[in-house]
Amino acid sequence: MSWATVERAVQPDGSVRAIKRTSYDATFEARGLQLLEDAGAPVPRRHAVSADQIVMDWVDGPADWELLGRALAKVHRSTSSQFGLDHDNLIGALPQHNTRHADWGAFFAETRVRAHLDDPAVPQELAQRLRRACDGALQTMLDEHHPTPSLIHGDLWAGNIVGGRWLIDPAVAYADREMELAFMTMFAGIPQAMFTAYLEDRPLSEGWERRRPALRLHHLLVHVRLFGGPYVGRLASTLDALEW
Repeated sequence: MSWATVERAVQPDGSVRAIKRTSYDATFEARGLQLLEDAGAPVPRRHAVSADQIVMDWVDGPADWELLGRALAKVHRSTSSQFGLDHDNLIGALPQHNTRHADWGAFFAETRVRAHLDDPAVPQELAQRLRRACDGALQTMLDEHHPTPSLIHGDLWAGNIVGGRWLIDPAVAYADREMELAFMTMFAGIPQAMFTAYLEDRPLSEGWERRRPALRLHHLLVHVRLFGGPYVGRLASTLDALEW
């Protein structure tokens, strides 16, 4: 499933641009790239933005995963007084609600889990289990280490990294940075060198591995809504492992 196309265009001066045409409002993506850039992330320079198109530099390698890991640690040092963002945006083609909360557990439960549960793609039995978790166990687990609201890319997997050094396609918000690492380790593709460089700069809090399955619930729900199929089983097995 694709919501955008990218065309490579050589300019008269020899520079190369990526013309990305979207089925969603591309201004959300551009705003996210600007926030990441302001925080120290390597992102393509934008030349023009409209509701259905972004024109950016065409970027590539050579890869520098260690540098990217340190850059992500720098991004996560950009903090806010509350979780969320001053505007809603998108993850994939889905709306992402960023209503600000002072409490991390409440923010995650309401905007990252409960917001998905009325979609018919989410089986009702799983939706009911998740609603019960949102009412208690989920918030209790996530609040136990009192995270600081950190700027995160929000959709960071190998497909949103170009040439081993550039970040694209963000779904930014201020969140617990553990959420970023939880999704980065959900699929293969990001080399260990990036994690090692990140953790040398910014170690994670005790208990992070126990919280990681819960922090993946948002992205699992996004994948269930967009792709269905095997992600329903993966969501069910995650809830079984959490005993929720």
